[in-house]
Amino acid sequence: MERTRFPVLSFDEIKESLTFSARSLMMNKLRTFLSLLGVTIGIFAIIMVFSLVDSMEKSIRDTVSTLGDDLVFIEKWPMTIEEGETEYPWWKYWQRPEPSAKDLKALMERLRTAQDGTFKTEFQADLSYGNSSVEMGYVMLCDQAFERVYPLKIDKGRFFTQGEDQMGRAVCIIGADVNESLFGSLDALGRVIKVKGRKAEVIGVMQREGESMLGDNMDDVIIVPLNFGRQLVDITQTQNTLMIKAKTGISNMELKDDITGVLRNIHRLRPSEEKDFALNEMSIVANLLDGIFGFFKTVALVIGMFSILVGGFGIANIMFVSVRERTSIIGIQKALGAKQAFILLQFLFESVLLSLIGGIIALLIIYLLTLILTNAFGFDIFLGLNNVMIGIGITLVIGVIAGIVPAYRASRLDPVEAIRST
Repeated sequence: MERTRFPVLSFDEIKESLTFSARSLMMNKLRTFLSLLGVTIGIFAIIMVFSLVDSMEKSIRDTVSTLGDDLVFIEKWPMTIEEGETEYPWWKYWQRPEPSAKDLKALMERLRTAQDGTFKTEFQADLSYGNSSVEMGYVMLCDQAFERVYPLKIDKGRFFTQGEDQMGRAVCIIGADVNESLFGSLDALGRVIKVKGRKAEVIGVMQREGESMLGDNMDDVIIVPLNFGRQLVDITQTQNTLMIKAKTGISNMELKDDITGVLRNIHRLRPSEEKDFALNEMSIVANLLDGIFGFFKTVALVIGMFSILVGGFGIANIMFVSVRERTSIIGIQKALGAKQAFILLQFLFESVLLSLIGGIIALLIIYLLTLILTNAFGFDIFLGLNNVMIGIGITLVIGVIAGIVPAYRASRLDPVEAIRST
């Protein structure tokens, strides 16, 4: 059986073949446009969702990195279902005691793996300065160690000292939004605001940081020393958190094991009794969201692939029509000595160009949308190089698959029969 041979083409022949393909697309603008739609919609669906998910993941990772991956949060409520549970037994967690400043003191005296620790709690209260006010602002109570544990960024002024904390000085550090609402263009430092009717001097203003994907936002918070805050609220009735920072070289798992043993002893829990506290990490939330993001990517891929398949069939159909319309031209080209590879590349290039143009249009639309959404919502959405390469790769594959059969058939046409078809 005789094998079909495709002689090697010269650079000029390849260039000419590509020129024929581009010219054909230009001559049939409407058909070209309609053929692009399926591929464009498919690539847009896949890459847009991929870009959104990647941007969210980056924001989460940056937040976790900023807070530090060496922090363990001791709280009443776990972030997820705890080990050994098949559901979230909120009624059981409800009965747990709130972590206390007394717990923190005992922990820091006994823990061998902890570098530092801090107590914090929050409540809502009205804030005011002159005629300006913030209704139900977030007031955070913490000790002086909070500055060493949490990556707090002070724009103006300072954090309160240990002496000010111990004496219960009426001072506060305010977030950027609180500063803007109460003082506008005025310098807040040294001014006295009212927190739940009690006076407090502003000694610091935090940098604007914006809300993260994990919901952390210090812009609408004011921070007051713990012992001053005790005059404002009963901390036994608030949701409290102990933040424990691991020593250098100590993993969070080692720290959690140490905390568990010490805190069970502090709470006088028998070995048979369940623990009455939760140990949370920021990575728990990040890992949970990873699963959600993975699901969204899968859904986008499925929807997008259906659109791309429709677009691919559309391109293949158009290529068969194009071969039929240009049968006589193919016959003339072959009669003049055109190689099979030259004919094949004409149509294969045309198919790939169709698909590639559709993909590029989709990527350009996505890029413009990322700019618009970033400026509109203040959330950094980006079109990563990896997603660009994925988009281009998919379009090239679709172009080759959709065009290979029509191109091969065109290359095998008999020149005499092709010319007679006119």
